[in-house]
Amino acid sequence: MKKVLVTGGLGFVGSTLVKKLKQEGGYDITVMDNLSSPSSNASYKEEGVKYIIDDILNIDNVFYKDLNFDIIYHLAGLARIQPSFKNPVKYFYNNTFGTVKICDLARRCNAKIIYAGSSSAYSGTMNSPYAYAKYNGEEICKLFSKLYDMSAVTARFFNVYGNRQPVEGKFATVIGIFERQYKNKEPLTVVGDGEQRRDFTHVNDIVNGLVELSKGEYQGEIYNLGTGRNYSINQLVEFFMSDSVNIPLRPGEARLSIADISKTKNDLDWEPTHSLREYIKQFKSKVK
Repeated sequence: MKKVLVTGGLGFVGSTLVKKLKQEGGYDITVMDNLSSPSSNASYKEEGVKYIIDDILNIDNVFYKDLNFDIIYHLAGLARIQPSFKNPVKYFYNNTFGTVKICDLARRCNAKIIYAGSSSAYSGTMNSPYAYAKYNGEEICKLFSKLYDMSAVTARFFNVYGNRQPVEGKFATVIGIFERQYKNKEPLTVVGDGEQRRDFTHVNDIVNGLVELSKGEYQGEIYNLGTGRNYSINQLVEFFMSDSVNIPLRPGEARLSIADISKTKNDLDWEPTHSLREYIKQFKSKVK
């Protein structure tokens, strides 16, 4: 039975991953989450999983000196571009130094690490503290892999949506926000002209990709987890068939995002299977 650590395992993606690992079986799972993110929820706890409610920055505490793992999924960290402009120090400390600590744990355990990167690396790492801090995490994984002969790989997520996504607050996703507004019969808020395009990827496709990545050995490689297709925000509004209102552009916003998944499909037994249009259709059918 493989011993697995999932940091951020009570959040949106992390809890979905833990659920998937439980269903597959053969894993002794530990979750570390400080419940600081609005997307984290203690009700997502799975039976038979060990939970450590603490910050990853405390992972080198003497209380955790006996932790030992075969696989570490490092999903914890501060999310979203816009909040990072107001708290750059916090973002660098958590997303960069926190990753150093998790990589050092992997070094001590001789565990393979799967790091949750971000598609923001393609839109310009110098465009926001968040993008740069996440990119730093990728480089840290590469460094540890090279210096300590340990397996490390980055999965760059592209605009994740699906069950358990945050629907309000500063960490809410655009689809989550639209779902909340649609339920409340409010106009959908479109940033700028709405022609910016995003590669929206279902959380189950992301999780399946993470599990596949855990089966290989890597030296800091990067794999994109997306669909290879993008939609404009205006097209999302059309899918919801709802009224909308435009709001001002925000700093750090990319104009275009689309994943090249050819390497991921070629190297892994993986490809995305979920349809954004069908997801929204099913969501709407459940709203009274």
